Amino acid sequence: MTNADTVLDPTLEDGVPIVSERRLSALPEKPAYKAASSQAGGRRKRRFGLRIAFVAVIAALLAGAIGQFLYFAHQIATAKVPVTANADAIVVLTGGQARVNEAVRLLEEGKASRLLISGVHPGTTREQLAAVTSSSMPLERGSVDLDRVALNTAGNAVETASWVKKNGFDSLLVVTSAYHLPRARVELSDALPNVNLIAYPVFSKGMNLDSWYREPATFRLLMREYVKYIVARLRIAVKGVG
Repeated sequence: MTNADTVLDPTLEDGVPIVSERRLSALPEKPAYKAASSQAGGRRKRRFGLRIAFVAVIAALLAGAIGQFLYFAHQIATAKVPVTANADAIVVLTGGQARVNEAVRLLEEGKASRLLISGVHPGTTREQLAAVTSSSMPLERGSVDLDRVALNTAGNAVETASWVKKNGFDSLLVVTSAYHLPRARVELSDALPNVNLIAYPVFSKGMNLDSWYREPATFRLLMREYVKYIVARLRIAVKGVG
């Protein structure tokens, strides 16, 4: 027998290739590989599920906001002047000549015995107001009061509440633009929870609320007012919790 016959190839044992222990240990075990792959798949599914849930929540919130805005705009577009417009007093929130004109007309017709014009510019006199409104009667101190302090709707509510409580009124005719009424009522209801508020909308000339969705300027106005309305409600809700 030669040396070639007696020396075995180190890679063979009985003619079968032998893999070293080191190489065997380097290969991943099949069950562990499957477990790792399964865990990775589970994490991917969870992340996908979370994304779907997040998108669904955002879509629901967006749909809710759009629905609320449409309801808000519908309320304004379908606002009606009350059939019975009688109260202890009238408050008009300044912001347009038409509002004050309507409030003074209601006072002259005997719908109430007292009127508060809230948010009057400090430099505006009674004579100037009377001239602007073309009133047939002077804005006498005994029937018309001027609030020169309020700077916004929240301020209107504070000053109106002080005036109502001082005079002991139980009902109030609230005169303002139709688009402003929802926010005005929210603010006044918070300041005067025990007073009967009667909304009296004023419709500005040139503003066609029936087709607000076709007119960009009116749409933007309603959108801005809606945002202010939501902010007012949130502020009042937070104040109530505190």
